[in-house]
Amino acid sequence: MRIETSAGPAEIELDKPRKPAFLLLLTHGSGGGVDTKDLLAVRDCAVELGGAVARVVQPYRVAGRRAPGSAAKQDEAWLEIVAYLRKRVVKVPLIQGGRSNGARVACRTAVAAGASGVIALSFPLHPPGKPENTRVDELRATGDIEVVVINGARDPFGVPDAADATQVETIAGQPHSFRTGFTEIVGIVTPLLRRWADLPA
Repeated sequence: MRIETSAGPAEIELDKPRKPAFLLLLTHGSGGGVDTKDLLAVRDCAVELGGAVARVVQPYRVAGRRAPGSAAKQDEAWLEIVAYLRKRVVKVPLIQGGRSNGARVACRTAVAAGASGVIALSFPLHPPGKPENTRVDELRATGDIEVVVINGARDPFGVPDAADATQVETIAGQPHSFRTGFTEIVGIVTPLLRRWADLPA
C-alpha cells in the first residue's frame, strides 16, 4: 500500500493475521530496501509468533533518493506512518525496528511512537573511521524503552558498548550487511518479541 506523508508518499508491505498479537514496524538502511535477509528473518519470526509486520519504504527511497536528508523531517514522516498503521492494527503493542539508518529512526522515534521495544540491526554507531562522530545519543533517546542492538562483529560503523543499550549482540565475522547469522538473529529476536508483546514463553 502507498500512503501520503509530509515528506511524500511511503510504501508499506503489511503482513497481518486476523487477530494480531502485536504490530512490528521494520524499515531499511539509507540506500537499501525492505527485502534484506536480516529484515526478512525478523519479519518471518514475528509472523510466526502471530504479529502483524509492516515493512516500510520511507518517502525518500520511494522518491529514488539514497540519502534520507533531514532527520527531523524523516522522523516526522515516520510518526505519521506509525499513526496510520496503528489505526489499521489496533489495541496491540507496537514494536519498532530497522537496519542501519532505519535503526536510527526506530530509536529516535520510539518514545513519541509509544513503542514497547526497539530492534536495532546494524546500528551505525559512527561513520567508518570517525569514532568521534558518535550517534550514541540516538540509542539513549529511547529512555526506558528497551533497545536491543544486533551488529556484525566486523562492522566498520562500530559496535555500541554494552552500556549504551539494553542488550548488545554481535554476529561473529559479519560486516555491516549480514551475509550469514540469520538463525542467530532469529534466536535473539524471538524472546524479545514474546516479552514485549506479553506472549507466553
